[in-house]
Amino acid sequence: MMVGAALELARDVPVVGVKTTSGRGFTPEELAEQRADKILLVADTAPQEIRDQARAFKVQVQKVVQLYLQQAVRSDRTTVYNALTEAGHPQLAELIRRL
Repeated sequence: MMVGAALELARDVPVVGVKTTSGRGFTPEELAEQRADKILLVADTAPQEIRDQARAFKVQVQKVVQLYLQQAVRSDRTTVYNALTEAGHPQLAELIRRL
């Protein structure tokens, strides 16, 4: 175990970032974009061909993440709908289903 070892961070990569919304949560699209940015990062100093390829791949990663986030939202709403219906709240369940 190294005691007192310095952590080296790239100077061109932000260490902390904050994103917020107002009056709502993040959409699957917004979250997918944020996750794709974390999954794949390419330096501006990389050769142009590598940057182009990495950015094209990032778009594909974002689409896949977005698809699965949308499915997760639908699945969770189904779970909430079923729980509300079983608890005797069909009108509330229907409101949730329509979201």
